[in-house]
Amino acid sequence: MGRLVPAVTRTLDILELFLDGEGTLSAPDIVRKLQLPRTTVHELVSTLVARSYLAPVPDQPGRYRLSVRLYQLGSRYAEQLDLAAEGQQVARSVAETCDETVHVAILEGTTVIYVAKVDSTHAVRMVSAAGRRLPAHCTAVGKMLLASLPESELAARIPDGTELVPMTPHSIPDPAALRSVLAEIRTCGIAVEERESNPDVSCVAAPVRDRSGQVVAALSISVPMIRWSEERRAELEQLAVKGAAELSERLGHREV
Repeated sequence: MGRLVPAVTRTLDILELFLDGEGTLSAPDIVRKLQLPRTTVHELVSTLVARSYLAPVPDQPGRYRLSVRLYQLGSRYAEQLDLAAEGQQVARSVAETCDETVHVAILEGTTVIYVAKVDSTHAVRMVSAAGRRLPAHCTAVGKMLLASLPESELAARIPDGTELVPMTPHSIPDPAALRSVLAEIRTCGIAVEERESNPDVSCVAAPVRDRSGQVVAALSISVPMIRWSEERRAELEQLAVKGAAELSERLGHREV
């Protein structure tokens, strides 16, 4: 790596102060927070204003807020994001940690589509593939995504009286039972599937959010029953939440 340029580093430090939730900052605020000389801060702030990275706050002399240029850069970055590519990278990292099969899936209607997948190295593992579709109500990722829908949209997709076709004897039998399960998922923020899509496999899943905070996907970890236990489930739930949060961050989401 080449030498870091001090002026550029200080400029970025100023912009990153706004990541801490500060809506506006004054030059004295920046001097105090970064322990920089006043003259240096005034020069850097003046440059950022001239280049439309910062803007003076109307009716608040001496205070500054983020400006349009940063929004333009953020929008261009968001346009380049690829859920499948980012999901594959995060899934690989999660799989390396737990050595189980990891999926990232999206919801289409009442089915889930796997957009990324990394296999376990164990001889006994879940057999699946990116691009595969499964009924949402039979999978952890699907239940996570259904639980994230507004009630009106959920009712439109799965009206009362809909026949939920089972994949195993453990699949959820009807819309009423599904709604009860989804309510629990909304409360705890994690979805679990125990032998509902495959009699030999259980899964945990966590939500993936985009920069607007909307749930756009779910990340799951699938485990053969021979390696499933309450203790293992708890470990994998934490790992799924961590992996989903990392993918959300890559998609531009930031926890408030």
